[in-house]
Amino acid sequence: MENIEIKTITAEAWPEVAKIYTQGIATRNATFQQKAPEWEEWDAAHRPDCRLMAVLEDKVVGWAALSKVSGRCVYSGVAEVSIYIDEQFRGQGIGNVLMEALIDESEKNGIWTLQAGIFPENKASIRLHESQGFRVIGIREKLGQMDGNWRNVAMLERRSKVVGNGKSPCKRK
Repeated sequence: MENIEIKTITAEAWPEVAKIYTQGIATRNATFQQKAPEWEEWDAAHRPDCRLMAVLEDKVVGWAALSKVSGRCVYSGVAEVSIYIDEQFRGQGIGNVLMEALIDESEKNGIWTLQAGIFPENKASIRLHESQGFRVIGIREKLGQMDGNWRNVAMLERRSKVVGNGKSPCKRK
């Protein structure tokens, strides 16, 4: 997949990114989300420094981004992964390229733990995450309902090889 370019997701690219998100939503195994949000909502919910899209021959074929897990300073280096691949390009290694770039970008920006919540039925996503150093740490049972059915969510995490500088991210008063 040497022809893939990794670029930053922008408002201008959002329609293409949202299309891929909508494809994932339609599988009913990618997210509890019912529809792709408008750019402003998505933008506000994701870190500004770790939002990437894979572009192949001027076409967005996948995206990955991080969102904060908490506003508390002690969790400033913990982020949740979202990754989606265009349905026509799944299984071709794009997820690996994107995830490697996202991990690299996250570590450059002080993230020491990446986490992901994945429906256990989404075995391809779990395999992708495990191939990039994530491990399943448990199953959250009946976490939410979708289409009137309770859904479980597998929790995965990955620790950075370089965990901080030994200083607390919280400023003491």
